[in-house]
Amino acid sequence: MLFVPRGLRMIDYRMSLDGITAERLQGFFVGWPDPPSPATHLRILQGSAAIVLAIDESSGQVVGFINAIGDGVHAAFIPNLEVLPAYQHQGIGSELVRRMLVQLTEYYAVDLVCDPDVQSFYERLGMRPARAMVIRRYDRQSGA
Repeated sequence: MLFVPRGLRMIDYRMSLDGITAERLQGFFVGWPDPPSPATHLRILQGSAAIVLAIDESSGQVVGFINAIGDGVHAAFIPNLEVLPAYQHQGIGSELVRRMLVQLTEYYAVDLVCDPDVQSFYERLGMRPARAMVIRRYDRQSGA
């Protein structure tokens, strides 16, 4: 565990789900029309090849996360990076990405699909724009 001060808050970054329950995953997926429930969110993290969690040490609440899925050898995809609104603009998202990219250093391909308005955020962290093709089934957005 490493503690990083962010203002008056101490943030603990973890690469493990030890002790994490659905109750500690409240408030994510803001703005999604049909967001995953905290229980489904936990299942997403459990099925991931790699994760990094940001936890507010004073409350024990998970305040940010990033996950990657992949083949374990050659390629990984980062589908989610989220930081609770009250914790945004404090460097937590950047630290989550940095720590994930360290975990994925040995992979040939690390892909992430994002909207154009956040591309500059990822470029600052060493990623570069590329073309992508996607299917989005919004009726299945909740993961249920």
